Amino acid sequence: MLDAKVIFTSDTLDDVNLIIECSNEDKMKDICQKYATKIKRNIDSLIFLYKGSQINFELTFSNQADSIDRNNGKMKILVNKKKNSQFNSPKNKDSSKDYNNTSKNNIEVLKKVKSKYIVDIFFSYIDEKIKLKIVKYNKHLQKIINIKLINYKFLNERYIIYDKNGITKEYNGYNDEVLFEGEYLSEQRNGKGKEYYYNGKLIFEGEFLNGLKNGKGKEYYYNGKLIFEGEYLRGKKWNGKGYDGSNNIIYELKNGKGLVKDYNHNGKLIFEGEYLNGKRNGKGKEYNYKGKLKFEGEYLNGKRWNGKGYDGSNNIIYELKNGKGYMKEYNSEGYLYFEGEYLFGLKNGKGKEYYFNGILKFEGEYLNGKRNGKGKNYDENGNIVFEGEYLYNKKLRGREFQNNKLVYEGEYLFSKKLNGKGYDENGNIIYELTNGNGKVKEYWESGRLFFEGEYLNGKRNGKGKEYWDNGKLLFEGEYLNGKRNGKGKEYFEDQLEFEGEYLNGKRNGKGKEYFEDQLEFEGEYLNGKRNGKGKEYDHKGRLKFEGEYLNGKKI
Repeated sequence: MLDAKVIFTSDTLDDVNLIIECSNEDKMKDICQKYATKIKRNIDSLIFLYKGSQINFELTFSNQADSIDRNNGKMKILVNKKKNSQFNSPKNKDSSKDYNNTSKNNIEVLKKVKSKYIVDIFFSYIDEKIKLKIVKYNKHLQKIINIKLINYKFLNERYIIYDKNGITKEYNGYNDEVLFEGEYLSEQRNGKGKEYYYNGKLIFEGEFLNGLKNGKGKEYYYNGKLIFEGEYLRGKKWNGKGYDGSNNIIYELKNGKGLVKDYNHNGKLIFEGEYLNGKRNGKGKEYNYKGKLKFEGEYLNGKRWNGKGYDGSNNIIYELKNGKGYMKEYNSEGYLYFEGEYLFGLKNGKGKEYYFNGILKFEGEYLNGKRNGKGKNYDENGNIVFEGEYLYNKKLRGREFQNNKLVYEGEYLFSKKLNGKGYDENGNIIYELTNGNGKVKEYWESGRLFFEGEYLNGKRNGKGKEYWDNGKLLFEGEYLNGKRNGKGKEYFEDQLEFEGEYLNGKRNGKGKEYFEDQLEFEGEYLNGKRNGKGKEYDHKGRLKFEGEYLNGKKI
């Protein structure tokens, strides 16, 4: 039997790191080749701690073709022997350990790691079959809990727990507050359940079918008063009564049809008009958060179809005919942030986006609400920074500029440079990328060198250097997936300020701090702060403190 302990940390959902401790190197690689994509399709890297030797096996994922072995469909594994002192291998290698009874020490470790996500994952290899589960410290419950891996919803930032009585709870991935509790069937909400706001207040209680509200139910305002009571069909209000903030009946629906008033959960009127089949159909009016008229006209299947749109001063800013028209959108403060062509309630065709100061931000083509086709992007000073083609909001091919001078021309994959050439301020080619690989130079807006080093898969990978805008050295060291990772040094005004180990862009592991070339501190770091054992020295190099730190403070 193989047990592999994983600590999952992430600052964003796009950059995920898993630190895995396992007792069998070969089996672990096999497991991850087969099942890692079940965790998250675009995991950036996995770092394996093998037995006591703490060897790092870096497993890189992306949607780029060169990261996938097309012969057998498995992910390639890059093996690098590097020390990682951030996490120590557990002394107890007992593979039959019950992780439901995780020790208090392990719970404290999970509490101390400052990240939006802190998850322990255990892979069990039994009789050639894989069983996956997640173990997480839940702040709301104040204990370690188990989660089936398939039910951890990375993309919508929530996770699910089943209890023995068949009642399921969904938790917010950020603060562990309950978002839903009720009955599940086939991994969907089915049966009775309750939904909650992020502050824990009840928002809905009623029946579900295949994940949607279906059957009897009630909705509530933030203050706990009733918004709607009745029946739902496939997620839409169907039969029932709507209430204002004073509990007065303001509309009634029959078979999804009626004159309706919709209020937001703060009790502000946002729509009044006709419903058909549970959607806005027919005449209606929309209002902004200040109660000003936003749109008046006709709707079709829930979308604006014919009518006029207004700004905060009741001026007509666009007109729709058969769902099509030229539209202007304003933010809550009355600033124009978009104007362009609409079709079926979405940006379709040519359009422009603006910064809050009125400077043009983007001009180009849209499809189904997203940048799609040719376009140009500008900075807040009106200087062009990119022109080329987009695909579903991502750069596809084109040219980048700094101070109106060309710095890159070529192709992109998910907005990251893939194949192309980089230029200096004089138009000389300074690097060339092939499938995202090569030696690259990046520049400040002033034209001064910002970074020089190695790229892999369109990101900083390998050795590199960063510079201040004045041209002086800021950092030199190693990178992984665009972030400082490994050994490195930081400088200020040509003087060494820090040297040590990095993980995921932050100081992690052992390191030393200096002030005017004099050693000031040496010890351990976690997520950029002093954590663990450390020593402080005075300006003459004499020891003035030795002990332990937690989150940058002495304990």
